[in-house]
Amino acid sequence: MQDYFSPTYQRHHKNKLKSKKLKTILLHVGLFLFTFITVTFAGAFWTTGQIGPYTFDSLALGLPYAFAILFIISCHEFGHYFAARHHKVDSTLPFFIPFPPIPYFINFGTMGAVIKTKSPIFTKKEMFDIGVAGPIAGFIATLAVLIYGFVNVPGEQYILHIHPDFFSADFGKGGMGLIFGDNLLFVFLKWVFVNPADFFPPMSEIYHYPYLCAGWFGLFITAMNMIPIGQLDGGHISYTLFGENKSYTIASIAFILLLISGVFGFVDALLLEMNLNFLWSGWLIWAMILYFIIKIKHPPIPDYSPLDTKRKILGYLSFFIFIISFSPAPIYGL
Repeated sequence: MQDYFSPTYQRHHKNKLKSKKLKTILLHVGLFLFTFITVTFAGAFWTTGQIGPYTFDSLALGLPYAFAILFIISCHEFGHYFAARHHKVDSTLPFFIPFPPIPYFINFGTMGAVIKTKSPIFTKKEMFDIGVAGPIAGFIATLAVLIYGFVNVPGEQYILHIHPDFFSADFGKGGMGLIFGDNLLFVFLKWVFVNPADFFPPMSEIYHYPYLCAGWFGLFITAMNMIPIGQLDGGHISYTLFGENKSYTIASIAFILLLISGVFGFVDALLLEMNLNFLWSGWLIWAMILYFIIKIKHPPIPDYSPLDTKRKILGYLSFFIFIISFSPAPIYGL
């Protein structure tokens, strides 16, 4: 029979825990470093417009994008992490998710990051604080990156170095193009910081500008996470703000709208080829992920007390952030 109180067993148990902790830390560090590599390659692709192979000089051009995107994602996930720690909810450090660059495939070098709570959440206050901290922190980081990008747009020579024929009448004709969709915040920041008399790249060229590209991507992932469905951040906030029944109704309506948007975007892009560019086929894929993996309904929490006024205001503010960050057609072709 094992003597659990013997010094030998205690030493063995402590060594086992230390080894497990070390392996976990190495996993987090390894995923972060791998993600740093993949976002650097993605940054080189977006900035230069070249598929590769890359020299060290061209990879260096991808570093501003890499640092900006990792800053945004880290702020988002550590917002969740520190909120969980504040409420003494046991959670992991962020697991960064690398996405290796694939030629001719649109990707940003990462699929974001996640933390995993390892102990139950029993109150709405805890769930709300953990859920809202990520989007708020990530949005503030994104806003800082975007403002820096808007006030530091390089001159015309920058885009001419990438596209020597940019200002010619035939530029872009007969080729495939990619356009990032506008959203309310992007339009507002452009109105505030850009002098109409100065050159500013069209949305079909924004991805060549690392801080604008990373900031746009930050708004994109903020909007995707803030959709009020299931265990997305928006789902957590909606559940704690409106209650189980109302939040499920909101989630169902949001899912139906997302599904319809995806279907119409798919039909327009691949079948009708009308190029309306108002809805996006990618919402169909996201809707399927939400339905089969994340689920539509939020798991119940054994707490029926309402949130306090400060948290309610912060909840409504988070959904305002969702509205100004959301683009019905975030990515489409010319």
